[in-house]
Amino acid sequence: MSQSHEEQLERDRQQLHKLGYAQQLFRDMGGFSNFALSFSIISILTGAVTLYGHGLGFGGPLVMSVGWPLVTLMTLAVAASLAELASAYPTAGALYHWAALLGGRGWGFLTAWLNTIGQFAITAGIDYACAEFVAVMLGLPADRVYVLPIFAAILLSHGVLNHVGVRAVNVLNWLSSWYHIAGVALMVGALVVLAPRQDAGFLLSKTTASGHGYFYGFLVGLLQAQWTFTGYDASAHVGEETLDPSRNAPWGIFLSVAVSGVIGYAMLLAVTLAIPDLPALLAGGGNPFVRVLELGLGDRLGAALTWMTIGAMWFCGLSSVTSNSRMLFAFARDGGLPGSTLFARVSPTFKSPHAAIWLACGMALVVAVWGKVLSAMSALSTIALYASYALPIALGVRARLRGTWSTRGPWHLGRWSTIVNVIALVWVAIITVLFVLPPNLLTGQTFGVCIVLLYAYWTLYMRRRFKGPRINA
Repeated sequence: MSQSHEEQLERDRQQLHKLGYAQQLFRDMGGFSNFALSFSIISILTGAVTLYGHGLGFGGPLVMSVGWPLVTLMTLAVAASLAELASAYPTAGALYHWAALLGGRGWGFLTAWLNTIGQFAITAGIDYACAEFVAVMLGLPADRVYVLPIFAAILLSHGVLNHVGVRAVNVLNWLSSWYHIAGVALMVGALVVLAPRQDAGFLLSKTTASGHGYFYGFLVGLLQAQWTFTGYDASAHVGEETLDPSRNAPWGIFLSVAVSGVIGYAMLLAVTLAIPDLPALLAGGGNPFVRVLELGLGDRLGAALTWMTIGAMWFCGLSSVTSNSRMLFAFARDGGLPGSTLFARVSPTFKSPHAAIWLACGMALVVAVWGKVLSAMSALSTIALYASYALPIALGVRARLRGTWSTRGPWHLGRWSTIVNVIALVWVAIITVLFVLPPNLLTGQTFGVCIVLLYAYWTLYMRRRFKGPRINA
């Protein structure tokens, strides 16, 4: 190990100590690995592919050509707002720490639970989608009798790897990022060269199955893009495992969204222009994305690209468990979870938060059994995660305006902070309303029940017991 590397480790250790914590997790993640984790969880070959039929059915090609860049720009405002917080306070369980520091332990408690619920749901949605694709490609019916056992096996593989292979997971995240980029390049190249294409004007076509008019359908269809752009807070959650986290973690957050936005847009335009007959595609059943590949490229090449997409989904789920377990570990370390003593343990052999890893996998299984349909899991993960993003951003704006927070890391927005933060908060409010409307009423009801239960749990029990994170302002 070089002297400069040792010096950086010592600086990072001292920084974490000043924030109130000892170095327990294995710190060996560089800037690219940090970016790769969030990029893998965003996984344009998971979200954009899995919910392609949702977006196409509710808004048509216009959701791809206009909706995707709209969501990308708004999400960049959220990502930039989170990035400057990550630069100032680089810890595991980051969002929870920021909310507690800027608004008090009650806000930190709520943020932690919203992020935890969202991460349970996003892991469930990712691995369930992967299991559905595997079932179809194996010639099995895509019903729960067959999908749930495949889902459980995929989840088990993610739990085992995260438990025993911190270094292996880092390498796999690095591999995943290049796998996604190469996979999209291969898919776009094949479609451009081999598949028949529509005229560019086709990208402005409209169709909707909402029953409430096109504008409503277009907005509901944005769930496809917005669910894709979730989980990039992972770069912050692994702050205690990242070298020079005050610089690398914020860039990991921001660049994962920016790169995914550009690459994902190219993929969606190529696939949408390859649709031979839009009404027939929507009426044909199955996943429209896969059908376009098969119709445009033939069954064999289409199937090969579908298996490639399944590989990307597997990588995505692996990264999601990594992120979720770090949030759970950090929250348990401060006594915020039932059984905190157990879930705050770190494996002496593997230096991984092993109990938190298996809790993340177990709760993802529970969500999958509850959710029944992928859109419900996707919507719940989206609104819960974005609520957990909005709270520390809003508390940061309030603290800055009051003059009670002036700490900045090396990555910040300067005089544009408040403007960008407000744009981010308005966007989160809009999507929170959108994604609890029909056809996602189950999601809205579940989210409402969760909020009521969390309030009761805090008021009746945890308010007298939970001391919050150790961070000293």
